[in-house]
Amino acid sequence: MTDRRAPLPPFSHDSALRKVRAAEDAWNSRDPDIVTPAYSDDSRWRNRAEFIRGHDQIHAFLTRKWARELDYRLIKDLWTFAENRIAVRFAYEWRDDSGQWFRSLGNENWQFAVNGRMCCRIASINDVPIRPEQRLFLWPLGTRPADHPGLDHFNL
Repeated sequence: MTDRRAPLPPFSHDSALRKVRAAEDAWNSRDPDIVTPAYSDDSRWRNRAEFIRGHDQIHAFLTRKWARELDYRLIKDLWTFAENRIAVRFAYEWRDDSGQWFRSLGNENWQFAVNGRMCCRIASINDVPIRPEQRLFLWPLGTRPADHPGLDHFNL
């Protein structure tokens, strides 16, 4: 596992945008082995009401998440940035094993170590049940295509 994760802080507008898109692409892989190394070994998370610390707990959390949240597709948008912090808003769509679709909407606050790995992630998320015909994120599973619109296009 490499110690550095470019782009590194302090962030510019362009580097913050690249960091957000890299995180989105990694999470859309739905692979804990790809996502976990982006975080520091002792990274602290608050995800909804769950408190997580370190790679083992992050990996276990992501494994549980994607076993439950099927057909997951995520869009993240930069909200703001400063020095070693980035705030994003996001939406993702997924279904459970009964076939019920959801759109999850939220905000994340990120703090990065000097090596560019995230050392703190605070996420607030709300889930809204949707009908299949209300889905907006219809690209094939995996990375969102470069020409697919972001959250503003969908008024999210």
